[in-house]
Amino acid sequence: MKNTIESIDLQSEKIGPRLKEIRNALGMTVEEFYTPLMKAFNNGSSIENNKRNLGKRLAKDIIEYYNINPAFLRTGKGEKVLKVRPYHKATFQPRPVEDEERVPFFDVKLTQLQAGLPDIFSESTPEYYVDYQPFNDCTAYLPVYGDSMYPRFVNGEIIAVKAITNRDIILWGEAYLVVTDELANNMITVKLLYQHKDAGKIVLRASNPAYSGDTVIDRASITQLYIIKGKITRNQL
Repeated sequence: MKNTIESIDLQSEKIGPRLKEIRNALGMTVEEFYTPLMKAFNNGSSIENNKRNLGKRLAKDIIEYYNINPAFLRTGKGEKVLKVRPYHKATFQPRPVEDEERVPFFDVKLTQLQAGLPDIFSESTPEYYVDYQPFNDCTAYLPVYGDSMYPRFVNGEIIAVKAITNRDIILWGEAYLVVTDELANNMITVKLLYQHKDAGKIVLRASNPAYSGDTVIDRASITQLYIIKGKITRNQL
């Protein structure tokens, strides 16, 4: 396997902690380490703590700027930094905000997404990118259509969703974007999640009382899970 950025699994939960190891080895704070590369340097802390994925372009910038050993990021072994390049803390200047530091907005309906993809947004093109600090650790923004989740979410509102890596930890009663496999009909839906008496199952429930009846699926059928962190209401002016 080549010792390049292409050899690194950027979705691995070990990448963030390894970046933190490198930063600590250089004796740098989060602000000092990430400010030359990211306007919102606090996103670096989110990456290190696996609350935000490291994008390929940002990974390339970090590796080149500090001459980081890609093999260390990939395996956790070997030199962390191949050659420390000179830098001056007093002259750090923020770079312009890059798309990977923002969150993409996809103007799509859930029915347009494909449940069989490893990432349901991978084949959609963002309409634009949103830079709103409280939601900058989210995965995507997308609109809500229909009224099954009324009054929690109104038709036309935009929700901010964040991918969940540990699906064993669920905030019961909160709204999630749920993606399932073919055993659960490749369903992609926004629902409130509730505990089932059978630990191997989970309850999906609409917030609109007009949509009565729960949907019960096997936990194992959930292939992707996104918590809804917030929403944006658009007024028609």
